[in-house]
Amino acid sequence: MRDATVNPQSGAFCGTPAAARRQGNGWARWNLSLPRPLSFCLALRAAVLACVAATLASCSSGSGRFRIEGRFRNLNRGEFYVYSPDGGIQGRDTIPVVDGRFAYEATITDRATFVLIFPNYSEQPVFGQKGKTATISGDASHLREMEIEGTDDNELMTKFRQRANRLSPPEVKQAAEEFVRENPTSPVSRYLVSSLFVETAEPDYARAAALLAEMCKADPDNGRLALYRKQVDALKASVVGASVPQFSAKDIYGNTVTRAALGGKVNVVCTWASWSYDSHGAVRRLCQLQKDYGSDLAVVGICLDARPAVCRSAVERDSIKWPNVCDGLMWQTPLLSRLGLSTVPGNIVADAKGKVVARNLSARLLSEQVKEMLEGKK
Repeated sequence: MRDATVNPQSGAFCGTPAAARRQGNGWARWNLSLPRPLSFCLALRAAVLACVAATLASCSSGSGRFRIEGRFRNLNRGEFYVYSPDGGIQGRDTIPVVDGRFAYEATITDRATFVLIFPNYSEQPVFGQKGKTATISGDASHLREMEIEGTDDNELMTKFRQRANRLSPPEVKQAAEEFVRENPTSPVSRYLVSSLFVETAEPDYARAAALLAEMCKADPDNGRLALYRKQVDALKASVVGASVPQFSAKDIYGNTVTRAALGGKVNVVCTWASWSYDSHGAVRRLCQLQKDYGSDLAVVGICLDARPAVCRSAVERDSIKWPNVCDGLMWQTPLLSRLGLSTVPGNIVADAKGKVVARNLSARLLSEQVKEMLEGKK
């Protein structure tokens, strides 16, 4: 299991589960019981009328509903989570699993992408279309083999994922390019560009931009796609050799954090989460480095926990001194896309002028990089 990147070999796109829940979770609970004093005929009539009313209501609004349903073997009870990277829903929802079965509904006005986050932190996209139902089947212990049917886009994604299972990572990217050129208007294409060329430890923004340009040409009226293309162009500013982009966010105590917080001789932006063991090592090393070098090392943390309270608890327990942003939005945290970060752990190392000198170093290499930069200035 990887913490936070795409796994083209398995078709899983990794992340962290959300903890926020909403009222109403897609499971329908019908109750047509009536008070005992009513006669059987009245009860039957009331029940029939209720069913007719429900049917009419469904007909009037069902065309805008998209439903995800399915069953997993080897997962009797539990829950997983769902979010939408393109605005299908706001925030995150929880999907309970009962006797291996699950269901979820959302109202959408157009196509939308939903990303399911499973208990092992892997992600799987489901492509929504109003008035349609996507059906998922598989074994919870072998998620790479799951099948998603019900719409053309989901069946396209299933075929691509099954093909990718047999390819090496470079071959997967080549296959994705071919897919995008053959299906430039499919939301699957945007997802593949994002997962394989943008939101990875080693992004290829130029390749992504070229593919997005072809997609925009084929679908010129797609405003969301055009906006995403602009966002990818903006991410070029965070590559090695560029300056850290300006940003503004609230930390876990409500204080505003901006690029001005990176005022050290060496500056690090790091992503971490309480559920990511690897990120703990990076945080511990940064804590020790800050003790050794004081204000010469400035750090800003981005925590991808779904509950800010969990982040605050970890910060206070481990005496983490630098500001930490945790808005509970996980991978939808605006600061991530602003800085071009998409992995946990992940990091940006910048010099005193804000110039990016390294990205996404391991905990050991991060420590060596900081020491080299600071000790070289003494």
